Amino acid sequence: MSEGVEWAIHSCLNLTWVEPGEAVPAARLAAFYELPAAYLNKQLQALARAGILASTPGPRGGFRLARRPEDITLMDVVAAIEGPEEAFRCEEVLRRGPGEHEGVDYRRRCLVSQSMRRAELAWRRELAAQTLADLRETVERRRPSTPAETRAWFAALRT
Repeated sequence: MSEGVEWAIHSCLNLTWVEPGEAVPAARLAAFYELPAAYLNKQLQALARAGILASTPGPRGGFRLARRPEDITLMDVVAAIEGPEEAFRCEEVLRRGPGEHEGVDYRRRCLVSQSMRRAELAWRRELAAQTLADLRETVERRRPSTPAETRAWFAALRT
């Protein structure tokens, strides 16, 4: 997984604490973690294309959540950044080994492919079971000052 996934999840989480209707510029989101703004902006645009974020143009524009945090799973964010393709791609290396290979479906026969696909399915299910709201709730329980500190940090940059 690319670092863009981590950046995207953190940015989306921070946007859960922004006042409703308020948009945060990509540069401001990037500055929060000292990330390269141009690269983070690419991730934010991918999230907007996926309907996770909404983008508002103009001097007071930026990004905000397009859906409620309860309706955005971590898998949604991962798929928006990494794409929907499977992480493991069976290249059918067994086909190059000795033996008869005609008509063999290696996705079904290869134990390595089967094991990797089971693991990926479990990983995807786990990410699909967690929402931004779940993550936000855990952060707030462990560190209750985070929402106010995040809002204050973003507000300080506006002035």
